[in-house]
Amino acid sequence: MSANNELDHTDSDQETPRELLILYATETGNAQDCADYIARQCRRIAFRCRVVNVDAYSLPDLIEEPLVVFVLSTTGSGVEPRAMTALWNMLLRADLPGDLFEDLPFAVFGLGDTSYEKFCWAAKMLSRRMKTLGATEICERGEADEQDPLGIDGALIPWTEKLLATLCHLAPSVTELEDATNATPPSRVILEQTSQIDPVDPIVQDTRYHKASVKVNERITSPDWYQDVRHLEFEFQDDIKYDPGDVAVIHPIAEPDDVQSFLEIVNWLDKADTPFIIRRHAEDQSLPDFLPQISTLRTIFTRYLDFNAVPRRNFFQYMRYFTEDELETEKLDDFLSPEGSDELYEYCQKVRRTIKEVLTEFRHVHIPIDYIFDVFPPLRPRHFSIASSIHEHPHQAHLCVAIVKYRTKLKIPRRGVCSTYLSQLQIGDTLRIGFLKGLIRLPPDDSTPVICVGPGTGVAPMRALIEERVHRGATGNTLYFGCRSEAKDQHYGDEWRRMADAGSLVYRTAFSRDGPEGVRRTYVQDRISEDAQRVWELVGGQQAWIYISGSSNKMPKAVKEAIARAVQDYGGYSEEEANDYVNNMVKQGRLMEECWS
Repeated sequence: MSANNELDHTDSDQETPRELLILYATETGNAQDCADYIARQCRRIAFRCRVVNVDAYSLPDLIEEPLVVFVLSTTGSGVEPRAMTALWNMLLRADLPGDLFEDLPFAVFGLGDTSYEKFCWAAKMLSRRMKTLGATEICERGEADEQDPLGIDGALIPWTEKLLATLCHLAPSVTELEDATNATPPSRVILEQTSQIDPVDPIVQDTRYHKASVKVNERITSPDWYQDVRHLEFEFQDDIKYDPGDVAVIHPIAEPDDVQSFLEIVNWLDKADTPFIIRRHAEDQSLPDFLPQISTLRTIFTRYLDFNAVPRRNFFQYMRYFTEDELETEKLDDFLSPEGSDELYEYCQKVRRTIKEVLTEFRHVHIPIDYIFDVFPPLRPRHFSIASSIHEHPHQAHLCVAIVKYRTKLKIPRRGVCSTYLSQLQIGDTLRIGFLKGLIRLPPDDSTPVICVGPGTGVAPMRALIEERVHRGATGNTLYFGCRSEAKDQHYGDEWRRMADAGSLVYRTAFSRDGPEGVRRTYVQDRISEDAQRVWELVGGQQAWIYISGSSNKMPKAVKEAIARAVQDYGGYSEEEANDYVNNMVKQGRLMEECWS
C-alpha cells in the first residue's frame, strides 16, 4: 500500500500531534545512528522527538504514544535484536485485541544485509504484526542494505525524506520542509570549560562489566601467515557467568599517537587536555555509552568518538555547514546533490577513506567543538563470541580474534581499532568486559547429538559449546572446521585431535588452499556432502541439532543446501520437502546460526 493511500485512513480533520517516539533495537549501533539521524531531520520541521532504546522503554506506554517510528536491525537467521525480544514477545500474545493500536500511526525502518537469507526480517515481521493489531503504517517500510554502495544511507536518506513529507502532510502547520532542511541544526551538547576533573569512570560503576586481567595473548596462526589470529584468555575475580554462544563486549581504546595526529589535523591540540563539562541541549539527545559528565577532547576521541570510521553522508552535510572555502563548498555541494551520490561513493566508500583522512583534505572545515557528538560517530563496543566454557575454565573467558589489517584501493594500510587494541594487550593488563546473551543454546538433553560448522574464527562459539558438552560427558559431537592451510591457520587443531582421540568428538576438516593447483577447492559444505548418509542418520534418526558460525557471505547457505541434499538423498524426501525439513529445523530451534558480514 502506498504512503498516500495509508494516509487516507487517518482523520483528516484532526492534525497529528507534532511529537513522535523513535524506538530502536540494535546489536551493532547502526540502528541507533539511524534513529538519531531521523530525529534530527524531524526536529527541523518542528517535531519533538524522543529517541529510546527498546530495552529502556516501558512497553505498556506504547498504546499512549501519538506516533511511533521503529528502527531495528535483524540478527542471525531472521531473529530480532536481543533488545527487542521483550517487545516482540508482548506483541505476539494471543490475547491482544485486534484494535489494540487502532489510533496509533507508525512507521518502520529496517536494517539488514542481502547476504543473509532473511533480509530485514525483523522489520517485516514487526510491520505486519502492528497492522494486525490495528495500527496504521503511515509510510512505506524502509529497508537498508549493508551491501548497497552507499551502505545504510542508500535507503535511509530517501526514506527519511518520504517520512518528512508524510509528517508535513499529517501536520500541515509545521515548518516548510525545504526551508527547514537547509538550516544548521543545533548541537547535541554544549561544552563548558572547567577546572574540575571528574575521576569517576562510568563503565567502572556499571555492574554489567567486570574487571579482567590478561592471562594469555598469543598468536595461533603461523608467524609467516598473512593473517594474525589471536587466542586471548582473560581472568576475572568476580564470579562471572555465561553460556556457550554468549558474547563478550569490549570497549576499544584508540592508539595515543593516532589521537594526537588527529587532534593536530583539526587544530585542537591547544585545548586537547582541557576539562569540559558536557551539557546536553535536550535530555532526549542520545550520546555515546558511559560518557562521563566531565572529560577532555583527548579522552573523548580516545574512548568515545571514532575518527577512523568511513564517514556517512551526514558527515559531509555537517562539513558543508562548517566551511566557507569556495572550492570546498562546491565539492561538498556536488557530493550532497542527488546526482553526486556516485562521486561520493567513489571518493569515500569505495576506497574506505576515513573521517581523519577526509579532514586532512578539507583543511578549511572548522568544526565547533560543541558539534563533535553530531559530526563524529560513537566509538562503539565490539562483540566477540566467547570461545570457552565457564565450567571448563572457571573465572575465565577466552576469545579467538582475527586482527584486522588490510590495504585500501588507495594502498593505504588499515587496522581495526578494537582488534589492534586487543593485539597490544600485555600479560597483566586490565580492562572491563561485559557479557551479552548469544543467539545459540545447547540441547536440553546431553544425549542429543550436535553438528557444529565453524570455519575460520567462526570456530570460537563452537569451542565453547563443545568444551561444555565434553565437560558434561556428552560424546555425540561433530565439528566441521575449514580454513586455508592445515599447517598455517588450523585454529585449536591440537585440541580437536585430542578430543577425537578420546572419542568425544568427530573432527572433519577442509583445507581449501592445500590441494594441487587447478583442483577444485574443498570447503566445509563439501565435507558435509561427503558425509551425507551419516548427517542424515544424525539429523533424521537421532534428531541432532546443528550450529553454523562464521562469515555470512556464502557459507551458511551452502551448508544448509548440503544438509538438505543429505535429507533428500538418504531420507527419501523430494527436493522441496528436504528444503522444508531444513527450514523447519530453524523454526524448531534445532538449526542455529551465529554469523556476521
